[in-house]
Amino acid sequence: MLVIPAIDLKDGQAVRLFKGDYNQKTVYSHHPEQLAQHFEQLGAKILHVVDLDGAKDGQCINLETIKKIRNATSMNLELGGGIRNMETVDLYLNEVGIDRVILGTAAIENPKFLKEALDKYGPQRIVVGVDVKNGFVSTSGWLQTSQVAYLDFIKQLENLGVKYIVATDISKDGTLTGPNFDMYDQIYQHSSIQFVVSGGIKDFDNIKAVADKGYYACIVGKAYYENKVDLKEAITCLQKG
Repeated sequence: MLVIPAIDLKDGQAVRLFKGDYNQKTVYSHHPEQLAQHFEQLGAKILHVVDLDGAKDGQCINLETIKKIRNATSMNLELGGGIRNMETVDLYLNEVGIDRVILGTAAIENPKFLKEALDKYGPQRIVVGVDVKNGFVSTSGWLQTSQVAYLDFIKQLENLGVKYIVATDISKDGTLTGPNFDMYDQIYQHSSIQFVVSGGIKDFDNIKAVADKGYYACIVGKAYYENKVDLKEAITCLQKG
């Protein structure tokens, strides 16, 4: 299992939101690129970066900060937030040097674009974010909820050739209350897709539970920033792959 630290960007700063609420923001660093270097020193192989402003507005709002992060580390970077057309995919993968991008809103609203991106770059570099609220997929930086059930959406993604998703229960994100393991068990039972557990990780035991279940990866965000998890210990003890 991979242990993936997260940096969420808003106004060029590393922040965490509570349940995706843009009004409930905590700033953890004014220099996200230094955070990235620190995560690499702790042994992380992949860094999860989200442009929160981009997710809301559908544009590359934090592009300059993302470039700084890319230049500061040799870790693999996965990036989501506001990636809604092929020009933006090309920009991040070809010009900025991001290793894989996460399509969220675009994946559900424009499956033709998702298929285009998969055909051009392959499933190793095109990941889909499945953000779930009350069992349904959310879009536009979690500000809107569709009428598509998450398991139905995941099946659609599988049929399109998607191999990797980042699955988030929005009600758990940034809460330090533990992941929604019922949701992840459902995904595991009904799909062969590789998924990243995102949202709610509160301690080492949560991360170990993800590893014990044989899941692909988990994202550690607020638990690290609030000193609930020794990230180096988690990576050393549990990271494989």
